[in-house]
Amino acid sequence: MAQTVKRAYKYRFHPTTEQAQELARTFGCVRLVYNKALDERTRAYALEGRRISYVESSAALTQWKRSGDYDFLSEVSSVPLQQALRHLQTAFANFFAKRAKYPAFKSRKRSRLSAEYTRSAFRWREGALTLAKMDSPLAIVWSRPLPRGARPSTVTVSKDTAGRWFVSILVEEKISPLPPVASKVGIDAGITALAALSTGEKIANPRHEQADRRKLAKAQRALARKETGSANRAKAKLRVARVYARITDRRRDHLHKVTTRLVRENQVIAVEDLTVRNLVKNHCLARAISDASWRELRSMLEYKAAWYGRTVVAVDRWFPSSKLCSACGTLQEKMPLHVREWVCACGASHDRDVNAAKNVLAAGLAER
Repeated sequence: MAQTVKRAYKYRFHPTTEQAQELARTFGCVRLVYNKALDERTRAYALEGRRISYVESSAALTQWKRSGDYDFLSEVSSVPLQQALRHLQTAFANFFAKRAKYPAFKSRKRSRLSAEYTRSAFRWREGALTLAKMDSPLAIVWSRPLPRGARPSTVTVSKDTAGRWFVSILVEEKISPLPPVASKVGIDAGITALAALSTGEKIANPRHEQADRRKLAKAQRALARKETGSANRAKAKLRVARVYARITDRRRDHLHKVTTRLVRENQVIAVEDLTVRNLVKNHCLARAISDASWRELRSMLEYKAAWYGRTVVAVDRWFPSSKLCSACGTLQEKMPLHVREWVCACGASHDRDVNAAKNVLAAGLAER
């Protein structure tokens, strides 16, 4: 039975000079409102032990607009500013629920430039999207069509460090589950191979960051030679950002292809419950782990499985998948990382990663 889900479609667009200026002002105001509200909530809790609610922050925003110091906030759409307060409220809710760290201030240089518009702040008419405070629609590059009859509920405009503009359109879409299949698969994430499957297949790791490492190093050396604050340094910084963007885009494209195939072909997918943030503390492997992007791989598997009626099972991270013989169940005392193939006392010969994937699948099926 088809289910209705919220799905975001992301496109590039090319703003006019006036649109770019309006969005730049909006980005700055969003950051200012978020930081000022965070500062006030932090001081209220530290000095008075009092928590400020979203309603109080929204009332304070109205007062800021009426004051002489922040009257420029009225020049941009009010909706992205209210959405910034809602995001801050969510950040505090996650903090108090111990799901996240304390909210951090948005940096002018390092924070993502974005603004979120709800239905009251944009016009959608015959496939043309016009944001509040703008006279003309955005010139969107429609790389793929929206679902037939879809009506956007939220629009998020962003600009990345490479200078590219994006618009993410959130719509409600009916997705039908895929026909059930009998196949099941266990996945052992790795570095040499992106993933070893319980079927014996190994999915290659393209190592996109390593492939562009020389180009990245050259761009970073050029950046280091430029004078701080100069126009040439800004250009060199943009070149570095474009190399990073190329790496990120290629990595994400590969992960989408891999995860879509795994979800289509298997009814149950068992994975290890890895804590990536702890693994990257190993300075010898941090770069390779980040390039493999295990966290994003699992995230894609989970939401695609939820869409298409598949099941993803996470196996405890302490499960000794590499030390266990998948044939007889004997647990080996030691299994150093340099050992890639080994023979069990029962006579079974194992590839380390494939054997681990088989054990992950067996453990995952046992937990269901």
